[in-house]
Amino acid sequence: MPDELMGRHPEVTHDARELVELATTEEGVAELLRRGLDWLTRVVPFDLATLFLLKEGKLEAVAARGPLANQAVRKHSLQLSDFPSLRQALETRRARAFTEEDHAHGDGDPFDGVLDLPEGHACMVVPLCAGERCYGVLTLDRVQCETYAQPVVDLVEVYGQMLATALQGAEQRAVVERLHRQDHEHAKLLESQLGGESEGILETSLSPVMQDLARRARQVAETDTPVLITGETGTGKERLARAIHRWSPRADQPFVSLNCAAIPAGLLESELFGHVKGAFTGANRDRAGRFQMAHGGTLLLDEIGELPVELQAKLLRALQEKTFEPVGSDKTVKADVRILAATHVDLHQAIAQKRFREDLFYRLSVFPLRLPPLRERREDLPQLAAFLLEEQARRIGRRGIRVSTSGLARLAAYDWPGNLRELANALERATILTSGPELSSQSFDLPGERARVTPVEETAAPLQAGAKVLTLAAVQREHILRVLTLTRGRVYGDGGAAALLGLKPSTLQSRMKKLGIARLEGFSAADEV
Repeated sequence: MPDELMGRHPEVTHDARELVELATTEEGVAELLRRGLDWLTRVVPFDLATLFLLKEGKLEAVAARGPLANQAVRKHSLQLSDFPSLRQALETRRARAFTEEDHAHGDGDPFDGVLDLPEGHACMVVPLCAGERCYGVLTLDRVQCETYAQPVVDLVEVYGQMLATALQGAEQRAVVERLHRQDHEHAKLLESQLGGESEGILETSLSPVMQDLARRARQVAETDTPVLITGETGTGKERLARAIHRWSPRADQPFVSLNCAAIPAGLLESELFGHVKGAFTGANRDRAGRFQMAHGGTLLLDEIGELPVELQAKLLRALQEKTFEPVGSDKTVKADVRILAATHVDLHQAIAQKRFREDLFYRLSVFPLRLPPLRERREDLPQLAAFLLEEQARRIGRRGIRVSTSGLARLAAYDWPGNLRELANALERATILTSGPELSSQSFDLPGERARVTPVEETAAPLQAGAKVLTLAAVQREHILRVLTLTRGRVYGDGGAAALLGLKPSTLQSRMKKLGIARLEGFSAADEV
């Protein structure tokens, strides 16, 4: 609040400070709006004060005070594009008082059809903006034509800034509380539904790369060594982290995760290390951070590549010293925490671009584990599909669903850009749309295939000079090799390559010989039959 206004209105200063304190409590925005408008009645003359919040281009009234306030006003809404004066206040972020001349030029009456205000009445518009967001406007209307003086406009503008800051704080608290609830619910769901199956999805994998990954994960789980889990989005990095925790001596202690990309940057330090009462606006009580919550157990820092650079030094110190200070406190807290980190970001590139500290990288990546994408382990698809169908059966109640051989062939031919998450979605979608117990190749709707469909005009266009064209034999050879990889070299029988391709075994063997396809490496002659 400007000094001259504070000196001129000492009682206003006291009330304003009370409102600031109210903004940091759990009483919420509704109480702040009510008491804020009550405060304005003692400071500024008006016949109607209305608070509008901005929602998708529309201003909706949420509170009103004054002799002219009625139920119609409290339910009033405005299309922002119809009122240049209101739009200008939000764009410039400055309060503005209107004169009789402004009204005479036809800017429009926001309460037209709701109130019968005299032409040329005094009016003030105050934007409610904080940070990068504008939350709405406060309008003050006075039947008398005397224009609001600039000191009064300045005073109300300060109130608008304070209110916007409170709205911002409430929004951030809501985000954090929602994420806390999601984390808690997700953890309970995994504990009650999956039990020990987070690791089961690793151990039942047939691909050599996943078997080796599970073996190394079990070995490192016995230690407190930091692990950095990398892999594309949707490959199951959190599942692997939970499996490492379950295999570790800390299995009976908490497993706590923090998604560094999902928390507003201004709240991440508090989420990591906690805070004490009064540390910042909204800190109305002491609160433990994720380090304290994970004491004795495991802390997963998911999407570590999104952690702001200014926080990376503090995290590095906490990892090195195993101590930290909550925000707003000079008291050192010890935490016995095993750290796992996960990211889909190329941290080497982030280091080169100065977005990630090299010393923190080496602290986190003592034991790196890379989760391969599904396209690199297609032979795991039958086991993964069965596992995910069983998992979804407990959730949606459709049991006994399986994927046919033609369906598996369709899944094996797809590249799965969304990996395990996309596979789970495709299976759930197919289960909902299919009435029978079997999911055939026609049951699956794969968005990535639609994205690769070439328009007719492009299909008919002539090939560019020098373009590489695969022969039909080369295309057949590549597809047969993919199916043989899926069946681990097995040609005969139900689920063999011949059945998946719709060919007789003898026909397939003849075609393999013609295309120069010998026995696949890594598979015995017994596997072929």
